[in-house]
Amino acid sequence: MKVGIIQQANSSDRAANIEKLKGSIIKCVKQGAELVVLQELHNGLYFCQTEDISVFDQAESIPGPSTELFGALARELGVVIVLSLFEKRAAGLYHNTAVVIDKDSSIAGKYRKMHIPDDPAYYEKFYFTPGDLGFEPIQTSIGKLGVLVCWDQWYPEAARLMAMGGAELLIYPTAIGWESSDTAEERNRQLHAWKTVQCGHAVANGLPVISVNRVGFEPDPSGVTRGITFWGNSFISGPQGELLAELSTSQEAIQVVDIDMERTENVRRWWPFFRDRRIDAYDGITKRFLV
Repeated sequence: MKVGIIQQANSSDRAANIEKLKGSIIKCVKQGAELVVLQELHNGLYFCQTEDISVFDQAESIPGPSTELFGALARELGVVIVLSLFEKRAAGLYHNTAVVIDKDSSIAGKYRKMHIPDDPAYYEKFYFTPGDLGFEPIQTSIGKLGVLVCWDQWYPEAARLMAMGGAELLIYPTAIGWESSDTAEERNRQLHAWKTVQCGHAVANGLPVISVNRVGFEPDPSGVTRGITFWGNSFISGPQGELLAELSTSQEAIQVVDIDMERTENVRRWWPFFRDRRIDAYDGITKRFLV
C-alpha cells in the first residue's frame, strides 16, 4: 500500500489551509498514494491553547462541509483520506473526531478521540467530550484502518485493542510540540519518548504505524504562555519499529511511502506475541490502580 503523509504549518486562514491541503493530497496521489493521512484538526489553528467559547463556532457536523469537500476530492482522485475534525454532535456536545473517507466519497467510519488531555496550552477537556465509539478499526476499500488521535498514542491499551480488532495499520493524526521555555535537553527527551512509544506499539502489535504531526509556531492568543512550536517529525514505522519515513522537525513536507502489507504476517510468525499473551492473568488492567 502506498501511503501519503502531509505535515503542514497552519495559519488563521482556514480556507487557505484547506486549499494547501487539497494541493498536497493531489501531489501525493500523483506519486501513487492510495491512502493519505492528515494531521490533527488540520483545517485551522490548534485552538486548545486557550479556553474560549467562541471557538465552538468552528465545529461542524459529520457529515458536513469538510466531509463533503474532501469526499468530492477523494472520489475525483480515487484515494482514501483520513480527516481530523472538530465535530459538533449536538448543542453543548463536541468531539475531536477522525473521519475516514473512502474512494467513492462515502464515510467509511469515524473515531472519536478517547483520551482527552488537559495540560497548559492543551486545554482539550474544555472542548471535547471523550469518545464513545470504542476502539473499532474502520473497514475501507484498501484495508482495515486502526485510527486513533494524538493523546491516544501514549496508551498501549488503545493500540492493542485496535490490533485485536483486526486493524492492518495504526494511524495517529497528531498535534504536539514544545513550549518555548522547554530546555533543549527536555525537548529531546519529549521527542524521543513520542517516537519510542509509537514504535513500541508497532513492535508489540506487529503492525505499521503512521503518525502525522503539525509543524510550525502557533502563538497563544491569550499571551499566558509563549505559544507552541509543533515539532513535526511525522513518520511511518514498519511492524518491527523500523522507520520507513521521517519528516523534518521544522518544515512542511509530504512523503509517499510504500508499505509492505504482507510483512505483518511474517513478523507475527517470527514474534508471536499474540499467541503468548496470558489473557487469563490480565484482569487488573481494567482497574485504575492495584495498590
